[in-house]
Amino acid sequence: MLLNLYRARPKLHLLTPRILSHIHLLPSHALKSSSCLLEAELPIDHCVDATGQDALSRSILGEAGNRPFLVCQSDGKEGSFSEGLAGLRHGFEDSRVSRFERCYVLARKGRLKEMRAILRQMIDEEGSGSAPSLCELLLNNFQDRDSSNLIWDMLANVYARSEMVHDAVVVLSKMDSLNMQASISSYDSLMYNLRHTNLIWDIYEEIGAQGISHSEYTHNILIDGLCKQWKLQEAIYFFQEVRTRQEFNPCIVTFNTLMRGSCNVGSVMIAKSFLSMMMKYGFLPDRYSYNTLIHGLCVAGSLEEALELSEYMEKNGMLLDVVNYNILINGFRLLGLMSETWKLVRKMLLSGLKPDLVTYTILIAGHCERGNVEEGMRMQKEIISRGFQLNVITYSVILNALFKRGQVWEVEQLLGEIGALCLDLDIVFYSTVIHGYCKLGEIEKALQACRLMCYKRVICNSFAHGAILSCLCKTGMVVEARWYLDHLSNSGQPLDIILYNTVIDGYVKSGDIRGAVGLYDQVIKKGITPTIVTYNSLINGFCRIGQLQVAEDLFRTCEHHGLVPTAVTYTTLMDAFCRAGNVDAMLKLFDDMVCNAIMPNVVTYSVVMKGLCKQGNLERAIRILQNMSAIGVSADQIAYNTIIQGFCEVRKKRKAFYFYHEMRRQNLIPSPVTYNLLINVLCMTGEVGNAERLLEDLLDEGVWLRKFAYSTIIKVQCAKGMPCKAIRVFERMVKAGFVVSIEDYCGPINRLCKRDYTNESKIFLNMMLHAGILPDQELCAVMCNAFYKNGDFGSMSAMQALIMKCGLSDIIYPFL
Repeated sequence: MLLNLYRARPKLHLLTPRILSHIHLLPSHALKSSSCLLEAELPIDHCVDATGQDALSRSILGEAGNRPFLVCQSDGKEGSFSEGLAGLRHGFEDSRVSRFERCYVLARKGRLKEMRAILRQMIDEEGSGSAPSLCELLLNNFQDRDSSNLIWDMLANVYARSEMVHDAVVVLSKMDSLNMQASISSYDSLMYNLRHTNLIWDIYEEIGAQGISHSEYTHNILIDGLCKQWKLQEAIYFFQEVRTRQEFNPCIVTFNTLMRGSCNVGSVMIAKSFLSMMMKYGFLPDRYSYNTLIHGLCVAGSLEEALELSEYMEKNGMLLDVVNYNILINGFRLLGLMSETWKLVRKMLLSGLKPDLVTYTILIAGHCERGNVEEGMRMQKEIISRGFQLNVITYSVILNALFKRGQVWEVEQLLGEIGALCLDLDIVFYSTVIHGYCKLGEIEKALQACRLMCYKRVICNSFAHGAILSCLCKTGMVVEARWYLDHLSNSGQPLDIILYNTVIDGYVKSGDIRGAVGLYDQVIKKGITPTIVTYNSLINGFCRIGQLQVAEDLFRTCEHHGLVPTAVTYTTLMDAFCRAGNVDAMLKLFDDMVCNAIMPNVVTYSVVMKGLCKQGNLERAIRILQNMSAIGVSADQIAYNTIIQGFCEVRKKRKAFYFYHEMRRQNLIPSPVTYNLLINVLCMTGEVGNAERLLEDLLDEGVWLRKFAYSTIIKVQCAKGMPCKAIRVFERMVKAGFVVSIEDYCGPINRLCKRDYTNESKIFLNMMLHAGILPDQELCAVMCNAFYKNGDFGSMSAMQALIMKCGLSDIIYPFL
């Protein structure tokens, strides 16, 4: 059967301790409901409570929280703790029993909504984890009553709707032991609340094992759950299987769910095929169907098709609403077409619709993403003046943009404004703040935000901790990062391998391979499975210190443990072999990589070309470059620079310039390294004039060059006896704002003195003194020797005075 092909796993009975423990250990976010189509389509008996109320009990100690528990007796005297507690418990038990009594009466009369309301109130008061005590109460007081099955089933149903999944399973387990049959409604509610987890399959299988007929909602809930878990292929296979067996009649909700799941994974073509299938089944697309597909097209960048679909929607009598416009506006924002978004806003206003907070948030995000933060801030003030209360999402967007621009003062101002509003800040907001401060190197402020988040009882996630660890490592504070990681571990917080990988990589980049290996050993001892990223960092660490054999052993180790090496793994090791001069070993690794179907990236190809150029095999390097585009890998500046450098090193300037022009034809902007290589090869081949013209042309075009380009030409001009030109280029270098050191002056002066250009050397010396740089002993000796040799005793005397002034009187003159 097709279903078994993609779900080959043993059958698990729902009511086992193992399943109970799995549900108990699920993270809270996996059990919380989120708005989806099913909530709107299911009737009350098949929906999670629309309030989305958090049923986890939260107790806050008041003034009496720290005092002994005393109970007043009827005579006004204080009784013992045990007596008082017994009295309270008895009264509490009576209250719960009386409520169950009322439920039994209502059940016999068929007044199920009222019965549900009583159970819901009781569960809200009892809170999470109350199922065992309520089950015990039912067993002890109502075991032989009529309608018991209905009461138990309703109790499980209400627990499931209240998102107390573990309690619902406890009730169902007890029902199973009492040979009571739960309703499909209870199982549907439980499946719905577990739709974000793999346990949804176990509930579905349990329904079949219990011999319960599926409801019209059961299959839709399972399909929705699989789509929400990004398991589109599994959802489609299941849909095809049950449809083929005629166990299920799909409805418009089914197709909408599959369309949404397809669009979420970027498969818009599949979504369009489900739209066609929906119409073949006789269902007309509703507003949700159109919105889903329009959103998918916008995200995929197919805006023309999205606009055509919206026009088709209007022709079929379905006028665009605010949601439709927001989807289209967001589509243009994703492509950076902010002018088009405003056209849609104007069209929206002309149709009598008013932009809502979502519209404004999209517009603010668009401006901020384009770097126009000022416009985003202006819109924020305008929205507030119109009476809108901005939400956390809008503020997070603005904060993220301010952090990217490094506007710390504006960030502080906005945070103060947000604090005054007393908004309920979520993990996304705090993560934005923590990550933003970390990017700016403000680690202390990031830690303050983390402490505040913990104080507000917002659970810090791996993303926030990872940002702090990454910032510490990037700023060289690896010891502090290790302390922070150990502190998290010792405080009992669950740590994933990503956090360990961050610190291991920090150790490697700081040159502490011993620390990296030590932390890796700790990972193994804790039973945490390393990933290929872990091994990539360690391999890089050993390559950095030249221990290629150890790096190669690690490479084989990760393969032995079933980890598939990535392009990064291969490239790191290949680059190390290339740097060590072992090009043959590098090429063997490259061949292995291709044989193992690991797609090389542009960095891999650049490393291979660099190795081939070192071997002098430039023709093969060119073939590699040409083949890159054929297999869908776009060459970047580094790839072209590698080839250009290869030809420059063998002084084939024509070929070097050919690939420079080819680079420009591919719309790649040459880097300063490119120009350094070209200027250097012209100078090396004696074409100083061409090098000067290239420099002038680039400066006229506004191209930013490195100091190396200037100093290379100055060096050759001095050596070729062109002191005046050298002085002009040097002046342009200073004017460009480069920091000029004594070494930059010493080079030209030495070369000019050596060729008896003493007058020009004095110009460089005066420029040097004017810049506030004093000569050293070696330079003074060179110049005095040149002056003596050329009979310039006046300059020699002035130089000796300068020597005395600089405190360099112990110079030994080579001419004496």
